[in-house]
Amino acid sequence: MKPGGVASPAESSRRSPDDVIVDWAESGVVVLTGAPEGPLVVPPGRAASVARDLIVRLRRHVPHADALRGLDGGRLLAERAALMGLRRGGRVSAGGSCRLLPARDGWLALSAPREDDRWLLGAAIGRELPEEWWPLIARWVRERPAGALVEAAAPLGVALARVGESAEPSGPAVIPSAPGGGMRRREDRPLLVVDFSALWAGPLCAHLLGSAGARVVKVETPDRPDGARRGHRGFYDLLHSGHASVVLDPRLPEDRRAMAQLVRAADVVIESSRPRALAGFGLDAAARVAAGTIWVSITAYGRDRDRVGFGDDVAAGAGLVAADPRDGSPLFCGDAVADPLTGITAAAAVLDAVAQGRGRLLDVAMSRVVAATLDGTSGRPARRGDALFGDEWFAETSRGARTPVRGPLSRPLPPPAPPSGADTAAVLASLGIGGPAK
Repeated sequence: MKPGGVASPAESSRRSPDDVIVDWAESGVVVLTGAPEGPLVVPPGRAASVARDLIVRLRRHVPHADALRGLDGGRLLAERAALMGLRRGGRVSAGGSCRLLPARDGWLALSAPREDDRWLLGAAIGRELPEEWWPLIARWVRERPAGALVEAAAPLGVALARVGESAEPSGPAVIPSAPGGGMRRREDRPLLVVDFSALWAGPLCAHLLGSAGARVVKVETPDRPDGARRGHRGFYDLLHSGHASVVLDPRLPEDRRAMAQLVRAADVVIESSRPRALAGFGLDAAARVAAGTIWVSITAYGRDRDRVGFGDDVAAGAGLVAADPRDGSPLFCGDAVADPLTGITAAAAVLDAVAQGRGRLLDVAMSRVVAATLDGTSGRPARRGDALFGDEWFAETSRGARTPVRGPLSRPLPPPAPPSGADTAAVLASLGIGGPAK
């Protein structure tokens, strides 16, 4: 890491190739990689090793001996799958909302996790889609060039990526701005993190910062609550337990002022929105960085790209796919690995920046985070045990050593996270901010 800079995942992992195989085998990701009826596959690259090393880096910033104790970065990559009981699906993502589809000249990863994705895809092909629409979309994609489809999907807000399109990162995983103003945080209180993000990557960043001792305030709007609230409750609690929940409506003048004051009070702001959306809220990242705030912007492809993406399609677009041993076609690796890998990366970058004591805008692109972990190595099939080793899968190192392939594992569930908006009045009062409009 350059003096005064922010370390990237590529700089953080110094493990040997055999250690990388062991890290994958122990992460739980291998069990989620491969065709349902085929062998397990050890993914390419070293994302599990990078995740482990980043958690070690986080611990170096934390003075409390118990903070982050027992946390394994590699296992965080498959934690959601453990809670939800997900299984490998080959060309269907473990979570079920993304597909790998052959186009005329390559493979595409298409995500459709939102209720309105069916209508967006219908607009893309110019016809209303039936209830069972995946076969129709697959036929339509097969007849067209991949590049043209990706270009057409972006302005519609459809999450579509060509497999391997961003395998060569266009810059470091985390692009920090020039240092801004000096941080004004007081040493007698925890770091105040205001989290506007949703789903997985941003909330995991906030969760790790909270686990390291920060006070985390989650902010939602009445008409756009975190979509993860509709998902698995245990997973939502795992990421948000202990955080305060604030709901503010930026359309109301008093709430808009309260939101601006909350951001001014923050040491760290986390968001996963397009810059123009934040401007619509009256929030100016550059101004806050100049005043000493660390501003974390997590997007699929970077703040300068107006393009939607989710964990599975972004990972595939970056080249994190396994090759089917039977025909070489791409298969999903793990469960939306780009999300947890980005959350861990962002948390480490935040504490690096806090240690420097000056405001920074951290541009964290999920595609660059994943691409930075790919080093040209290919995945390899795991093997089934024999009479000596029992009927379990194992990964084999270059020296012939066998390491068992572990299944996904979750940490014990914490107390429930607060309902949306439960802490609005208390948080604003504690910070001396006028209450929201009634």
